[in-house]
Order: sequence, then C-alpha cells, then structure tokens
Amino acid sequence: MFFRNLTLFRFPTSHDFSELDKGLEECRLKPVGPLELSSRGFISPFGRDAEDAVMSNRIADAIWITSGGEDRLLPGAVVNDMLAKKLAEIEQKEGRKPGGRTRKRLKDELIVDLLPRAFIKPSRTDAMIDLEHGLVIVDTSSRKTGENVISEIRRAMGSLPALPLNAEIAPRSVLTGWVAGEEMPDGLSLGDECELRDPVDQGAVVKCQRQELESDEIAKHLETGKQVTRLALTLDDHVSFVLGEDLVVRKFKLLDGAVDQLEHSEGDGLRAELDARFALMSGEVKRLFKVLEPALKLSKVEG
Repeated sequence: MFFRNLTLFRFPTSHDFSELDKGLEECRLKPVGPLELSSRGFISPFGRDAEDAVMSNRIADAIWITSGGEDRLLPGAVVNDMLAKKLAEIEQKEGRKPGGRTRKRLKDELIVDLLPRAFIKPSRTDAMIDLEHGLVIVDTSSRKTGENVISEIRRAMGSLPALPLNAEIAPRSVLTGWVAGEEMPDGLSLGDECELRDPVDQGAVVKCQRQELESDEIAKHLETGKQVTRLALTLDDHVSFVLGEDLVVRKFKLLDGAVDQLEHSEGDGLRAELDARFALMSGEVKRLFKVLEPALKLSKVEG
C-alpha cells in the first residue's frame, strides 16, 4: 500500500491518542441497512476480511487507519423513469395530472421499494497519523473527502482539533520562484509538469506535461505575469509528486531509490510486507514534510 495523494491536516502534538483504538472499535463500520443509502465507519487497514481485524497499525510514531463506507447505488434516472410510468398510469386512469404531494409520496414509496434491492458499493480511504509532527495525512486529493475522514476521527475520539494545512506565505509565489530559478531546498528538484495561471479573474491557464521547465517557453509565460499553481517536484531519487497551491500533494510516487529498501526488509507474509511498505512510505512522507515546512512556512496548530 502506497498513498497516491496527500491531503494534510495539523493538530497539536500534545493531543492524546491513547484511546484511539477504543474509539475506532466503537465506530467500526456497520453494514448498510436495507433502507439506508449509506454507512460510514472504520475498518481494519489490512482489509474488511482480515483475520487479525486490528483497527489501526502503528510503526514508531506513525499510525495507519482506514475509513470505510458502503453506499447503495440507486441511480436517479431509474427512480425518475419508474415514477414517470406511475404518474402516466394515474393520469390515464383518473384523467388528471397528479399534484406535487402525490408525486413526492410516490417517489418516496419507490425509493423504499428499490433500496433493499440496490447494489452496494464498498469504499475505503486510508489515512496516516504522524504523532511527531502533528499531522493527519489522508490519501485523497479531495479536501471534502479529507474533511469527512477528519470528522470520522473526531467522532471516534470525541475531539480532534485538526485544521487544514496552511502557509504563512502564498504557495504560488514560492512555486513560481522555484521555476524562475530561485534557490530550492536541499534535495528538491524540478520535475516535468506544471500549471501556470494568469492572476486576473478568468485569466489564461497553461498546463505543461513532459516539459523542460527551465526553458525559454516557460520563462516567457512567467514574464507575462503568469504564476505557477501546480508544480512537479522530486525529492532526491526517492519521491516524485505534484504540489499545488492548495498544499495538496498529488501523484505521490516512491521511486527506485526508496523502493529498493523493501528488498532488504525482514519478515515473510502479507502482513510483514504491508508493515514494511507502511514504514517506508511514512518515513518518506515525513521526510518530505520536513523539507516543505520551512520552505512554505507552514503554520502549526497550538494546543
């Protein structure tokens, strides 16, 4: 398991997580009921059917947890089509169009009738709690999904004063400076992808992929006032990623320099392999954060 996107939230490092497992167990995912549209809760990081159904997995000061969900798939088009047929039958039989109350009642009755037969779609969202830096890292590029996971953790623990990652300076000014040739943090180098935007409302947007960023073409865009809002970067030969001005890390990928370490890990079996992968990934995520924190002047959350 390797996270593909990193949406980060900060909490005070003094926050107590000693009751985390108890809270996760109390908020374990329950099967969605026959008349429910969805259900949310926590599942074992090792899978819903894992023999050792632990609710978290801790390696040093990093904790791996998983938010799970079940959603009944009831397409609106199906409901509306059946409703239209019923309304047409009533109109033909009574010689008049049913009113709004009748339409609502019939629609509600259809949903109640169809829900128990609807397919169930399972989902999972992994998250990592970094106790050292006071971070919750959610494997998603969606701020809304990340907030939902934070809300689930709050429900399990009673409270969690976690806030979205925030910078004291405008991230796009830092990203633009790096592309323009300003000194970058040690180990960090430009990739081959970026997005540039005109700062005025409804201004031009230029998206570049597989592009040499230290080129005259990119320089001309900067000269016209465009600013970098997304930028592909590499940390040593270990991690590649795309950093956005929203401080979300997308396309997070461990490179050969990091993955090669798995060949030297000890232990056999799936559990040992997942432990090794999580230990490797959490270490690289924390190393990346240590580089980005001073460069972007990321704010802390006081307890």
